[in-house]
Amino acid sequence: MLFHTSKLPAEIRVHHLNARINEQRKKIAQSTASKFELLQLTQQLAKEARLRKKLNQKIYVLDFKGDTAASAVENLREEITLVLATAKAGRDKIIVRLESPGGMVHSYGLAAAQLVRLRDAGFYLSICVDKVAASGGYMMACIGSEILSAPFAILGSIGVVAQLPNFNRLLKENKIDFELYTAGQYKRTVTMFGENTPEGKEKFEEELQQTHLLFKNFVEKYRPQLNVEQVATGEHWYGKDAKELNLVDRLQTSDELLLSLIPKHDVYMIETRKKPTLGEKLGLQAVQIADHIIPVVVDKLVERLSKTSLSLIQLRDPKL
Repeated sequence: MLFHTSKLPAEIRVHHLNARINEQRKKIAQSTASKFELLQLTQQLAKEARLRKKLNQKIYVLDFKGDTAASAVENLREEITLVLATAKAGRDKIIVRLESPGGMVHSYGLAAAQLVRLRDAGFYLSICVDKVAASGGYMMACIGSEILSAPFAILGSIGVVAQLPNFNRLLKENKIDFELYTAGQYKRTVTMFGENTPEGKEKFEEELQQTHLLFKNFVEKYRPQLNVEQVATGEHWYGKDAKELNLVDRLQTSDELLLSLIPKHDVYMIETRKKPTLGEKLGLQAVQIADHIIPVVVDKLVERLSKTSLSLIQLRDPKL
């Protein structure tokens, strides 16, 4: 990785999609086409190669598949850094294939900030949504110079949600005292184990409204053609309806877009993959479990315990 050391070793790979697709086209033609048709394909591929060389425009494709914690941002930030150090703004273009139902505010705030780096550097950024970009996912999508959506992809959900159980009555029934000590009037507004006061609930609701306002202002900044008040109700829409509301610019899958670009442009897919450990290389099942699953479980447990309060407020659609 470039700027940040990850817990698990990883490497960035670059795939030339033109070479991959054309190789498959040749293999199919060799099995199904006549000699004349095979010659025509060879000439067509040579013509496309000359055209790409003449236009000299590269397309970089990044993938982001988000969970609640937007953990894929660790890879995204490094891939974007690589693109910024390599590509030429004003000539080359960036495509991000985005899939996310949203999640924690601070995590998706960082993920969105990574995409802002591309816009601020002068790159034309296309966001492709084939399945879902809701709530925090849509906050990322709206940064794009254009948003492309599959007809039945889910978009929108510009809202904020917070939910937590309260075990205070259960503790009282079992004669268990829960004591919470804070310094600062609003250091803790609501709690899972204490008795929540009307003042605390009111302050917590105020924080939700403030987060929602920030969310709406952010969307409005990067997508001024959108009537934010009309769509900032927490609802989500399918692609066709989303287009009518200006949540997206056109209906097209990422596959259609890439296939249309390959004849005239060099298209490169940037992928971050985890390096196999020694145990994985040797095919040792026990070592693989110990090297991968146990640290992940421990890290998740520690993360959950340490970030409980941070994960209360989320830019996430609970229906997805």
